[in-house]
Amino acid sequence: MIDFALDSRLEADTYLIGELILNRVLLMDDARFPWVILVPKRANIREIIDLELRDRAMFYRETESVMEAMKCLFSPTKLNVAALGNMVPQLHMHVIARFDDDQAWPKPVWSVGERMPYAPDAAEARAKQISIELGRL
Repeated sequence: MIDFALDSRLEADTYLIGELILNRVLLMDDARFPWVILVPKRANIREIIDLELRDRAMFYRETESVMEAMKCLFSPTKLNVAALGNMVPQLHMHVIARFDDDQAWPKPVWSVGERMPYAPDAAEARAKQISIELGRL
């Protein structure tokens, strides 16, 4: 855990929501979608199967907690959950609340339109909202 460093692209594109046991929890800087990213605080991990077994189980549990928080907060039509890593190889899990009337529906969020950054106070409020809900679970 000492050698963990967040990929510079994730650092540039997100706001910190908080820290769980294994994961750093980040808000994607795109106000069009409620979008959380979990990043295990482990060095040189690219794939879920690269995590130790205990960490792998924790990765899934914490992902499920974020999914529950997003479902409670936003009542989405669907939760998109994916660990792609094509652009950023550091293991990270996207949890995105989707709605049948959102700008990208039913396509992937990164395939439609331009990212709409949050105003700083709006990002802080959204991050706090998600952090509080995670604390309730």
